[in-house]
Amino acid sequence: MDETLHQLEGLLLGSVPTIFLFLFILVLYRFLVYGPLTRVLSERRARTDGAMEQASAAAAAAAAKAQEYEARLRAARLKIFQARQQRQQQWNRERESAMADAQEAARRQVVEAKLALQAQADATRHTMEDSIEELAGEILRAILPKGRATVGRVS
Repeated sequence: MDETLHQLEGLLLGSVPTIFLFLFILVLYRFLVYGPLTRVLSERRARTDGAMEQASAAAAAAAAKAQEYEARLRAARLKIFQARQQRQQQWNRERESAMADAQEAARRQVVEAKLALQAQADATRHTMEDSIEELAGEILRAILPKGRATVGRVS
């Protein structure tokens, strides 16, 4: 057993430079490879996460803009619809006013025509009455002898 311990001691002493070399390589690996590699990976992850956050923020902003544009579009359509309604109502009022004016003018023309027709009828009636008397006198003169025609006449 002593010999085994002695061999072990020899192996241990022989492995000390290997252990130091291993620890030295481990420290160098930590500073030269592992540190920069983890730093680059963390930067890459941060950039990727940042880019994803920026992309999601941009998508949210685009959605908000789209909603705003849709709201503006709806408001503009409503405004156009209301303006069209007002124009139609104005045109209807103008049309109704023109129709009322035309009806009033037609009613006046009818009244004037009735009055003119009544005046013509009255004038014709007076003319006929005057003509009737003359015609009656002429008929009496034509039918009756000349001496009686003047007697029967009432003027």
